Amino acid sequence: MNIEKSASHILDRVKAHGADGDLIIDEGKTLSLRAQAGELEEHKVSSILIFGLRIIKDGHVGTAYSEASNENALNSMVDQALLNASFAKVEPDEKILDISGSLKTNDEILCPSDVVTIEDKIAFTLSMEEELLAKKKIKNVPYNGVSDTISKRSVFTTSGLHASSKQRYCSAAAHALMEDEEKTVMEGSGKVSREFGELNYQTIVEETYNRCLSLLDGQAIPTRHYDVILDEEYQPALFSIFSSMFSAQSAKDGVNPMRDKIGELIADERLNISDSPLLVDGFGYALFDSEGTATAPTPLIKRGYLETLAHNSATAKHFGVKTTGHASRSPKSTLGIGLHQMYIDKGNDSESTLHAGEYLLITDLAGLHSGANPISGQFSFGASGYLMNDGERLQPVRNITIAGNFYEMLKKISAVGTELFWDQGRTSLMPHIRFSDIAISGS
Repeated sequence: MNIEKSASHILDRVKAHGADGDLIIDEGKTLSLRAQAGELEEHKVSSILIFGLRIIKDGHVGTAYSEASNENALNSMVDQALLNASFAKVEPDEKILDISGSLKTNDEILCPSDVVTIEDKIAFTLSMEEELLAKKKIKNVPYNGVSDTISKRSVFTTSGLHASSKQRYCSAAAHALMEDEEKTVMEGSGKVSREFGELNYQTIVEETYNRCLSLLDGQAIPTRHYDVILDEEYQPALFSIFSSMFSAQSAKDGVNPMRDKIGELIADERLNISDSPLLVDGFGYALFDSEGTATAPTPLIKRGYLETLAHNSATAKHFGVKTTGHASRSPKSTLGIGLHQMYIDKGNDSESTLHAGEYLLITDLAGLHSGANPISGQFSFGASGYLMNDGERLQPVRNITIAGNFYEMLKKISAVGTELFWDQGRTSLMPHIRFSDIAISGS
């Protein structure tokens, strides 16, 4: 059976048992390449096909999944979901949405055809490692790789919805170890694109080498409070760690400190945050969520005020609002919430204002998840970067710790830049933000 026939078979069986259901089908194929000491260490082609079923019968929710597509396996998946539902408690807020029709993304934009041969991709991988190893003081390139992935997600429901999205994701990255007598440093760089031909390994080589070289002599700076700017990679990473502040699911569960603050001033008035799933240049692009709801831009913070939380249909019903199209579910998981692409509006502060005087530019954070508490907002990370003055580097900085409270940091914004930057994975689009009076522990 093809995907559509399999979906019809599954959902017909669900309806025959007097239940409603939705079905997620994830398909994918990935080429992975990695070099080691001038040889191709990995050349792997992998594929996935996984069915994830959620059924609701008399208010009871059951889920099950199958990685096999034969009729017996799919029948067993339905039976397992029904059995799981029979043991589950009633979930009064969870329903299969009564929406029908079709949604489909544009393959020409999101999944362009590949014109680069496998031989050229292998040559790209080997050359990236070779040219880095040829650089002075580079001892090893322990982490490097190239990937080319095509993924497809389909959502079918007993209400008659069929939504599908197909995307291509090409990436290349390298991390190099540099040594100079007793000093060592490891830094890296990576790029992503929808077309492999747009990737340039020489850019990755030069960025990786320059990052290693510039941080090799880094030392701790005196312990005190500094103004801080995080680079294009780690500012989005910090916001992502605390993105549960926008989750209505965590609010429903009683673990979101923002639950009762909608309409309140929670950040500096310069800050405007939204979720923008329809920016096609980003790899968080989503035409629909995991329930099949069509997505739309969602303002989260406007001029410092909390506008709304992100909802799926269940949390929307619980709080008496409309879903914002942020249902998140993998084939193996239950219904949750997730942002698609975080977007922060550019500000009005010039480059000279943003970079005026002394500040610390953070280019690396260690222990991102273990060092953060999204409920309290507290964090403590190892960090490295550069001590700056008027946009010029004074010295490289390593072996320091940055600590504080993220929710308080949002109130300590002193400047928001006028230029927008994607993070490396192209899932967040933000300007640089300058935070004032941040605790740094060093020498």
